[in-house]
This record gives sequence, C-alpha cells and structure tokens, in this order.
Amino acid sequence: MQILSTATELRNWSRKERKNGKTVGLVPTMGALHAGHASLIRAAAASCDSVAVSIFVNPTQFGPNEDYNRYPRTFDADCALASANGAHVIFAPAVEELYPKGAATFVEVEGLSNRLDGLSRPGHFRGVATVVTKLLIAAEADRTFFGQKDAAQVSVIRRMVTDLRIGTEIVVCPIVREPDCLALSSRNAYLSPEERAQALVLSRAIHNVELLFAAGERDSATLIAAARETFAADPPVRIDYIELVDWSTLQPLETAAPGALFAVAAYVGSTRLIDNTILG
Repeated sequence: MQILSTATELRNWSRKERKNGKTVGLVPTMGALHAGHASLIRAAAASCDSVAVSIFVNPTQFGPNEDYNRYPRTFDADCALASANGAHVIFAPAVEELYPKGAATFVEVEGLSNRLDGLSRPGHFRGVATVVTKLLIAAEADRTFFGQKDAAQVSVIRRMVTDLRIGTEIVVCPIVREPDCLALSSRNAYLSPEERAQALVLSRAIHNVELLFAAGERDSATLIAAARETFAADPPVRIDYIELVDWSTLQPLETAAPGALFAVAAYVGSTRLIDNTILG
C-alpha cells in the first residue's frame, strides 16, 4: 500500500488508475479509524477497482475551544486497518500541503452550513466543505464514501458537489454500532467507563422515536418530546440539539415522513456525540 503526502501525487495516482480503465474510490477520514471507517473502505473496495483513504485532521473544522490538539492520532494502526479492508493508497498530507501559507480560499454552502452541527459549531461546515473540496479535486475519484452518522455533513457535501459540478458520486453507508447500539465514533475514546454507559441515551432516544414512527406517529413535536423524555432520565447528559428535518435542506419539519432525518447531539461529560436515523 502506498502512502502519498501531496495532492499532486494523489492526482497522478488516480489519473494513472483511470487511464488503465479502473474506477477510483475515495474515503475521506480524520484518522483514528474504527469499524465504521472499515465498513466505508470495504464498500469502496466492493464497488471500485482502486481505493484511496485520506487521513487528515482538518484544523479549519474545529472551533477555538474544541479538541483539535487532542484529537486521537493513530497513524500506524490506521494504515493497517485501511490495508486490511481493501485500501490501495493512503493520502496523509501535512497541514501546509492543503493550506499553504497565505491560503485565502474557503468553501461555504449557504443555508445548510448554519443548521444542526453548524449552528452549535460556527464555521464547522465551512471547514468541512473546504477540505472535502480540496480532497475531491486532488483525488478525482469516481465515488466518494461517507457514513450516515455524519448525516448533516453529508447534506452539505451533496449540495456542494452538485453546485460546483464536481464529478464524483457521493455514496452514503449505514451507521455502524457497538453491540449495545452506541454509534461508533473516534471521540468515543474520550469517554470514561461511566460516561460510556451514559452515552447510550443517544441511541435509546433514537430507537424510541423509531418505534413511535413505526406505530404511526408523525407529529414532529411529539417525536422530539419523546426523545427529550428519554434524555431526561439521564441528567448528566446535556442535549445540544434534537431535530426532525428534511435531509436535503436540513430545515425543520412539522410532520415526519419516510426519509426524514431525526438527529440528536449531546455532551457526555466534555465529549460531544451525535446520532441519527432516517425514519422509515
């Protein structure tokens, strides 16, 4: 497996693969890979001939009081996991490679970037959109793979790819969960054993809403209230948001319908976690 460090190297690799008649898949990550990332890499390997995995902790999507410096970095283990699941190339650039000195260009998706995670993390989605644009330009991939756990991010990226006419297909893969239903996240490593148990309230709230929807409940306020009641039983967990939205626009819905996004974010101790479901 090759390890590449510049956008030019990645672009040259991709063009060579495509010149040889191969399809190219890209899996963008910030490293600290887990079974959720492994599922994305396997999905890419199943539908593409050649797979690149980017490992880059993107500084522009972190706020001033967020965890950029302590975000887990496990490069050797990440390379082993990526290779074992079908990756052919690791793209691991330095910050200066993607953000050269004096860089003044950013990408922002208006209307979506200040919803859900973007509302509580100002500037977050501008950083995401900017770095993903850079990765897509460098990789020239036929398909790019993301996880449903980052559903709001997916919405922003889909809009960006459509608006900028970037020639890649965005593929969204299901959330991968622990046996007790906690959604896999690199930030789970921050949780103490007690916080790990408390974090299960996110998936319980999601599951309760799914049951209500399956039983015929469609009122947004009722579904959100049910999720809040679930959180109320675990007072150490602090809600950031509970929302029922249209997945394409991230705008609130008064009535739930199949395909609607029900999303939650909460702080367990100092760790912010997210979870969601696509109803129906």
